[in-house]
Amino acid sequence: MHGESRVYLKQIEVGPMQNYAYLVGDRETREAVVIDAAWDVDRLVDEAERDDMKITAGLVTHFHPDHLGGSMMGMEITGAAELVGRLPVKIYLHKSEGPYVSRVSGLSASDLVLTEAGDDFRVGDIPIKFLHTPGHTPGSQCFLVDGNLVSGDTLFIGSCGRVDLPGSSPEDLWRSLNDTLKVLPPETVLYPGHNYSERTTSTIGDESRKNPYMRFGRLQDFLNAMGY
Repeated sequence: MHGESRVYLKQIEVGPMQNYAYLVGDRETREAVVIDAAWDVDRLVDEAERDDMKITAGLVTHFHPDHLGGSMMGMEITGAAELVGRLPVKIYLHKSEGPYVSRVSGLSASDLVLTEAGDDFRVGDIPIKFLHTPGHTPGSQCFLVDGNLVSGDTLFIGSCGRVDLPGSSPEDLWRSLNDTLKVLPPETVLYPGHNYSERTTSTIGDESRKNPYMRFGRLQDFLNAMGY
């Protein structure tokens, strides 16, 4: 590939809530997945086509409408249901959130592939590992690909996901941050689910040193900081 990485990874800000969607793929096979295609599905598909990439699956970090699609604050977000209506793809979501999906997104059970912690997925010949990181929601998952972590709403640059929503668990989030993400190689590049920072990416090493929510060695200290 003449020095260019085989991994195709594009970060795209979409929608009115500063969401990031991602296209991740294999530059040789020209196959790609789209992550969290809740907003501007036409734009995401057009971006892939413009780069001569074919979307073969939709991956979802968690079931909230701004990442999956559904009803939110009076808005109907077509999201993943629009994606499967346009392309012959399946939507990959953690198994613990499968029961919610038909109620909130317009997807049917046949549209879904339910995932588990540690599952491996390949887009072309590029492996993607599914990391179950509950806390923000019961089935929140991150995607690890070639030293890059797409973290959804589990970990932001300088912050972390909310734990005051239905299904949230501050205890689970502390464990996800400390036992699953903090142990990744420090050079792992962080790609968050929202544009909440002046920077668009960070690293696990930087967040471990500078992000206050990753510096609580004791669960009770984390709970106190979260108001519990």
